[in-house]
Amino acid sequence: MKKILGIHHITAVSGDVQENIDFYTAFLGLRLVKQTVNFDDKNVYHFYFGDDRGTPGSIFTTFPFGKDLVKGRQGKGMLNTTAFSLSMEGLDFWLERLERFDIAYKHPQERFRGEVVIYLEDPDGIGLELVFTERDDRPGAAGGIVPALYAIKGFHNVEIWLDSPGAMGNLLTQEMDHSLIRESGNRLRYGVEDLPGKYIDILTVPNALKSLPGRGTVHHIAFETPNGETQAALMERLEILGYRHSGLRDRKYFSSIYFRESNGVLFEIATSGPGFSVDEEYSSLGEYLQLPEQFESQRKELENSLPKFKYQSGTYKK
Repeated sequence: MKKILGIHHITAVSGDVQENIDFYTAFLGLRLVKQTVNFDDKNVYHFYFGDDRGTPGSIFTTFPFGKDLVKGRQGKGMLNTTAFSLSMEGLDFWLERLERFDIAYKHPQERFRGEVVIYLEDPDGIGLELVFTERDDRPGAAGGIVPALYAIKGFHNVEIWLDSPGAMGNLLTQEMDHSLIRESGNRLRYGVEDLPGKYIDILTVPNALKSLPGRGTVHHIAFETPNGETQAALMERLEILGYRHSGLRDRKYFSSIYFRESNGVLFEIATSGPGFSVDEEYSSLGEYLQLPEQFESQRKELENSLPKFKYQSGTYKK
């Protein structure tokens, strides 16, 4: 059994709560799968956006700390771009949608054969891409503002900038079930399979500035592992290799361990389950504030203090 199945989720640091909700649901068409709070800071929301059921490999999560948080900087030693996978049939639809909502974007370009890419940023400057391909058989998210035919299917790849790909490439291939899939210029693509949602792209950019954490940057990438047994095996292997890790953390919807690889990028290993239906039905995912057990006694206080927002798909305004 493989210990790593692909990308589980990506977590980013955002600003304004309402802007965050509106962009990812009313513009990108993702579902708000879960509204909860940061397990390490109960005064900040943790939003999970994804497909209809919150499938691993589709979940983009944010900590909206507010506009007062210092803006970070993309650069070396950070995951700088998160790419979403869509059907090639949706290219014209999304070009028109970007124009209609006045979203700045880079002209479409072919990266690898059969892969057309559009780069854009969210309101906080988080780097995103829409990747149009015929190689993704996953269904698009249904029931949202974007028709299912053109909807986001999940992640395509992530892009990490480094001085050199050596150490991370070795970690991915020797310990995390990845192999080198393809190469173009300074881009190396690794994957556990040659399929969207399974790719980690490493860009060698020795002359780029060093990244700085803050608003508008990615906090960590989580890799999916099947269960607690495979997670424990990975944890044991990391200890043998000398990596310091967080120990097991119960995140309610999955269990996690965290560690920094040698370039400073924060990796998480998250289990496939139990999933987002442990505290609410699939039909009502994301509609109500769900709290970790340790904060449940403070529910009234948190409901009064956390910023209010409206979740109305289709009301995006820049």
